[in-house]
Amino acid sequence: MKASIRNKYGSPDVINLTTSSHIPFPQKDEILVKVKATTVNRSDCGVLTGRPWAIRLFTGLFEPRLKVTGTDFSGVVVSKGVDVNKFNIGDDVYGFFDQGIGSHASYFCVSTKKAILKKPGNITYEQAAASLEGAHYAFYFLDKVVLKKGDKVLLNGGTGAIGSAALQFLKYRGIHVTVTCETDYIPVLESMGADMVIDYTKEDFTKLNEKFDFVFDAVGKSTFWKCKPIMKPNTIYVSSELGPYWQNPLLALFAPLMKGKKVKFPLPFSIERSMAYINELIEKDKFRPLIDQRYPISEIRDAFEYVMSGKKKGNVIVTFD
Repeated sequence: MKASIRNKYGSPDVINLTTSSHIPFPQKDEILVKVKATTVNRSDCGVLTGRPWAIRLFTGLFEPRLKVTGTDFSGVVVSKGVDVNKFNIGDDVYGFFDQGIGSHASYFCVSTKKAILKKPGNITYEQAAASLEGAHYAFYFLDKVVLKKGDKVLLNGGTGAIGSAALQFLKYRGIHVTVTCETDYIPVLESMGADMVIDYTKEDFTKLNEKFDFVFDAVGKSTFWKCKPIMKPNTIYVSSELGPYWQNPLLALFAPLMKGKKVKFPLPFSIERSMAYINELIEKDKFRPLIDQRYPISEIRDAFEYVMSGKKKGNVIVTFD
């Protein structure tokens, strides 16, 4: 069994890949999963580095409580505890927990109280693992915004895990989506249903001569103030990042006192709720995750380095023998 282990917060250099003949044994409410695929994502990077510092309130103040990295997975149930009735040996499953679940391992035990579902048969293990973290956040960033069919949305950053999921979720709802990306990915986003694609290397979307019903900055590289000129009166701006000086949650806090254009900063709570929605769209063939690079577990450090470089598009997969 191989596992990605770290004993302290830090860069990918603190990770050690261990090999052992020991396979964990599930407790009464747990299943033992043989992992087929997982990802390295932004949540993984936060859990690895312990930054922003607020994450340590959940993962361990001075050192990580869970030594094995990994927040999502897809795989096969190979054993289960005596109290587990929801899953059977041989079931294909997938799941996610943003505070760390220890899934960067050939085998791992997970409580059935976590957000786990049976994998739909119309996607691969890699697609299942890639359908979780970014799509979970996309669901909640869109959840608190009231939109009707035909409304116009500006989506900044359509090639990330969050942005590519948000694009498909919006199109499923009948929304007209203008999305930004770099030149090479224009055909990809058009194939996902984008109504208009703007090459941000050639054009500044905040200078468009058009007004939108909602602006979603899925990469957090713009600001509310820059986007105000393209927002219709009484519309909402949402960013996936805190913004300079944590301005986005602060502006959202004062939103009830503001008139006209406002900022919302939705918080992702129930993973079970977002996964149920994601699972439904997968089964309807209305959502497929964007996948970028694939790394074997032996190159887990390289996978983290690549994600932390800010160059990734969609999801980065980690595979096992």
